[in-house]
Amino acid sequence: MSIVLITGTSTDVGKTIATAALACRPGPVAVCKPAQTGLLPGEPGDLAVIERLAEPAVALELARYPDPLAPDTAAGRAGLPLLELGPVAAAIRALDAAHELTLVEGAGGVLVRLGEGGFTLLDLARELDAPMLVVAAAGLGTLNHTELTVAAIEAAGVRCAGIVIGTWPERPGLAARCNLGDLARIAPVLGRLPAGAGGLSRSEFAAAAPGWITGL
Repeated sequence: MSIVLITGTSTDVGKTIATAALACRPGPVAVCKPAQTGLLPGEPGDLAVIERLAEPAVALELARYPDPLAPDTAAGRAGLPLLELGPVAAAIRALDAAHELTLVEGAGGVLVRLGEGGFTLLDLARELDAPMLVVAAAGLGTLNHTELTVAAIEAAGVRCAGIVIGTWPERPGLAARCNLGDLARIAPVLGRLPAGAGGLSRSEFAAAAPGWITGL
C-alpha cells in the first residue's frame, strides 16, 4: 500500500488534474480531499473532476466549506467544525489499507492551514510518513514558488517525490522552456500535463495520463 500527498505551489496550478492522472494507474486507487472550499453541499468539486476523468475506486471528501478561503478560516466563518489531524490521518490510513495507492489532494499550498491547531498538509504528510508531490506552474515566478515549497517540505523531514508541471503550454515560451531545466535543479521533474488535459473525455484522458507522470 502507498500514500502520496499532492500539493501545489499555489492555487490553480493543476493539482486536481495531476491527481486524476495519477489515479489512472493500474490497481485500486483511492483519492481523498480533506477539505473542499468555495462550494455549497451538492455542488461538484475537485473530486467530481477526478471521478469524471479517472474513476478511482473511492473518492472521499472529509469537509466542505462554502467560502473560497483557507479551510480553517472558511470553517470559522461558516460555523462548521474544524478538521482534526488525528481523524484525518486515520481516515487516510483506512483507505490505504484497502487500496494499492491512496492520493491525498491538498488545498492551496503546502502551508495552508487545514484545521484545528493550524495543522497543514505538511503536518499530515509527516503524520502519515508519506511523500509529497509538488505541482508547479510553467511560467515566470514558478522557480521561487517551487523552491520555497520544496524547502519547506524538506525542512519538515518529509520526502519530496518530485515536481509535476500542472499545465504545459502547446507552444511554450522562453520562460517555460528555461524553467523546465531550472526546476530539475530543485527536485526531479516527473512530468508535464498538457494544457487542456482536463477537457479530454474519460477514455482519452485514461489512455494518455499514464505517460504524463513517470518515476513516482
